[in-house]
Amino acid sequence: MQYALIIRESAEDFKRREDPTYKNGWIAYTQALIQAGIMTGGAGLTAPETATLIRHRGDDHDVQDGPFPEGKEQLGGFYLIDVPDLDTALEWAVRVPVSQQGSVEIRPLLHM
Repeated sequence: MQYALIIRESAEDFKRREDPTYKNGWIAYTQALIQAGIMTGGAGLTAPETATLIRHRGDDHDVQDGPFPEGKEQLGGFYLIDVPDLDTALEWAVRVPVSQQGSVEIRPLLHM
């Protein structure tokens, strides 16, 4: 089964991305996924203030550039993995080097 590991990071985590210790944890985790042969894709995302948001308003739409009101967590990136079951996806998700302020959401991919 294919799953997305959706990474949410705090504002402090986005600031720590250039810290070699923080960065090396992510590099090691990514390498472990690759070596296990289960990573099918993924990417880190730039900070939330670089985003543009579109909301539909009836037949029209509203476009807003960041920054947006801060939440506790912001979308920081994702991994796509192909594993036998949810239990295996959970085993990999708990290894994501997200800080105490972050989280990982595990979600099956919808195939169309």
